[in-house]
Amino acid sequence: MTTVWRHCALLAALGVATLLACTDFEREGDAFCQRNPTRCGQDAPPPTDTTPPEIVQSSQSATSVLGQGTVTLTVTAQDAESSSLRFEWTATIGTLGSPTSTNASSEVTWTAPLCVAKDTVLALTVTVTNEAGLTASKSFSLAANPCPAPAAAAGQLHSMLLRADGTVWTWGSNSKGQLGDGTNNGRTAPAQLSGLNSLTAISAGRSHSLALRADGTAWAWGDNSKSQLGDGTASDRSTPVQVFGLTDVKGLAAGELYSLAVRSDGTVWAWGDNQYGQLGDGTTTTRLTPGQVPGLTDVIAVAAGTYYALALRSDGTVWSWGSNQFGQLGNGTTTDSPVPVQVSGLTNVTALAAGYFHSMALRADGTAWAWGDNPTGQLGDGTSTAHLTPVQVLGLIHITALAASSSHSLAIRSDGTAWAWGYNDFGQLGDGTVTNQLNPVQVPGLTNVTAIAASKGLFYDRPTSLVVRGDGSVWAWGTSSAGQIGNGLLPRRTTPSPLPSLTGVTAISANRVHSMALRSDHSLWSWGFNYQGQLGQGSTPLQRPTPEQVRELANVTALAAGDSHSLAAIENGPVWAWGANASGQLGNGNAVDRSTPVQVSGLTAVTALAAGGSHSLALRNDGTVWAWGSNSSGQLGDGTSYSRLTPVQVTGLANIRAISAGSSHSLALRNDGTVWAWGSNFSGSLGDGTTTGRLSPVQVSGLSGVTAISAGGSFSLAVRGDGTVWAWGNNASGQLGDGSTTYRVSPAQISGLANMTAVAGGDTHALALRNDGTVWAWGANQYAQLGDGTTTNRLTPIQVSELAGATALAAGANHSLALGSGGTVWAWGTSTTGQLGDGSASIYMVPVQAVLP
Repeated sequence: MTTVWRHCALLAALGVATLLACTDFEREGDAFCQRNPTRCGQDAPPPTDTTPPEIVQSSQSATSVLGQGTVTLTVTAQDAESSSLRFEWTATIGTLGSPTSTNASSEVTWTAPLCVAKDTVLALTVTVTNEAGLTASKSFSLAANPCPAPAAAAGQLHSMLLRADGTVWTWGSNSKGQLGDGTNNGRTAPAQLSGLNSLTAISAGRSHSLALRADGTAWAWGDNSKSQLGDGTASDRSTPVQVFGLTDVKGLAAGELYSLAVRSDGTVWAWGDNQYGQLGDGTTTTRLTPGQVPGLTDVIAVAAGTYYALALRSDGTVWSWGSNQFGQLGNGTTTDSPVPVQVSGLTNVTALAAGYFHSMALRADGTAWAWGDNPTGQLGDGTSTAHLTPVQVLGLIHITALAASSSHSLAIRSDGTAWAWGYNDFGQLGDGTVTNQLNPVQVPGLTNVTAIAASKGLFYDRPTSLVVRGDGSVWAWGTSSAGQIGNGLLPRRTTPSPLPSLTGVTAISANRVHSMALRSDHSLWSWGFNYQGQLGQGSTPLQRPTPEQVRELANVTALAAGDSHSLAAIENGPVWAWGANASGQLGNGNAVDRSTPVQVSGLTAVTALAAGGSHSLALRNDGTVWAWGSNSSGQLGDGTSYSRLTPVQVTGLANIRAISAGSSHSLALRNDGTVWAWGSNFSGSLGDGTTTGRLSPVQVSGLSGVTAISAGGSFSLAVRGDGTVWAWGNNASGQLGDGSTTYRVSPAQISGLANMTAVAGGDTHALALRNDGTVWAWGANQYAQLGDGTTTNRLTPIQVSELAGATALAAGANHSLALGSGGTVWAWGTSTTGQLGDGSASIYMVPVQAVLP
């Protein structure tokens, strides 16, 4: 531009300023130079790039991959008009690594997600851009495993969950490695199975587990005693191994000690135990690896019972083989069959379920049909009669899924509700009761249920039920003896554990399966089993695994827990009772059970209470003892063996300061330090040197200076003023603490105990409190009730672990309580129905949620 300006200036001086070029420059300025760069002294611009880059080569290491698998993608491009190209990679799902790019090529690694949800588009694209901003794109074709529908499975003592991301989670017993985590350590909450993903189906046998991968391979782990893992050995596996020689599998089922698979060609394959012909190959020979079940084609699903199998063909017919003791093969006979036979009269079937000795089928019309054994109503036809051919489950329509356990059955309806029927002694029907049901009942509180499972196990074994809800949560009920409910709690504490929900406690009491506590505000709290209303909180629920207040009572001053009934005394008022009353132990003049407190007739000014198996005792402030309830062994001490519906005075006793009640005997401590006993004496629990029962009190031989007493199930304990402990009666479990299991008909000192202040007798174990706040225990320990961290019986006292500062003790049948100096309650032993109060139980009668991350 400078050149043109100078040129025009010269022309103007010469009078030639009208030249065209100068005129154009003056008018356009810079625009003129842009159009005429050489006349302004500039270089010519490069020509405009109008051609996009061209992708000339691309590659990918795989076109299909399983979850979290990787694919490497490369692309090469060229552009004659651009010296440098830019590459950008995008993916709709999965994870892209950092690309490695040059001016003409790029490479990236893509990691697949665990699975691809339905209707999700998997798109992976590279875009190449040149210097002019022009682009070219390339889309790669990739496939990954689809996300499965969530499912649950349950073995005898372990549980499994297939989540929507294709991962498997396991919990419960792991004694055979059935959790697949490389150990034999059980778990009370679900944990992910490592090293195996992209799964589409699961199944659980008694103690082994199966899983199907999206690539059609089958995997197994756990018990392999009958070669049910199919790996060619009989060695247990604590991590998954691939089932030998099976490919293109589309379905699996695990039986008691054998396994089944369906391949996509419609053939069925079986391996493991074959004692009853359950492998369907015409023999009873165990198979270490899968063998084809001959004669079966077009099969779309299988179900494995304990010792028999079912198969569903694409034409809607059902075939069965194996054990047939109770007609579970459904062919009208009770004859075992080592080869498949057709189930009579069933068509249009869409799904199957196999239990211990009973079978079920779901038809396309939404009805359920069942056959086989039926003693507890597991067929759901309103009877307890076995059926050799299918009968319809009554009252159920719109069914979408079925599950069968050893002796109960489950179903899901299309409205997302769950239904159950059959055996219910362990709460496996989830209806809040332990009552068998001959017809289906709805499991309360459950909606949006999408999958269901029932545990495998021995007939009448303690079963568990599981469901998966639409939000992915898992709910379970029934037995949790090994933590298979999955709520993070074991129904047993081998060392003391505090109850954080209960504070300010001043007194405690425990008996067979329930516990009680009195707080400093004189409110009464109870927890555990409530089958006969012994918690005093109404007839429902049947169990409370955490403390709940007995709201009808206030100003409570004394409490006592019997086998199935409870007592409480009110300040300056009457005694109240509730629970079982078949023997009149509530003292209200009748024999009707009560789930809320009723007043005991005619008793006032009571200072202490004791409750035994089916009898009750009260100590009045005048030093007299009163008794009521069962008197079959003379435990009321009134000189008769007649049960009493209202209190009667124990004969010949005065100046009493403490009382205690055993299963069917009673103890009293007089102010003079002597101990008196009456009732059953078959094991010497009265301590009078005989085994003769007594209808009225007799003095315990050779004891004086006693300061505390306790009656165990059929043995007795006393503490003397010198801090020694004495015991007599039944000693089968070492509960007398003398180093033997020999019964004693008169008191004997327990060696090694000194400075003791209190004792508590359970059913077959004993506790003692030292003046330093430590607790000592001996006797039966099968349920960890001694609190020493083991389950080993102890014939002599051992110190309870991790407990100090105790001020009071209570012993139930198989659990123990201690009151801490700060008003906290500590518990250990078994929690069959919640009697530990920490939320744990080995039986849950209503659904509880499993703890999933």
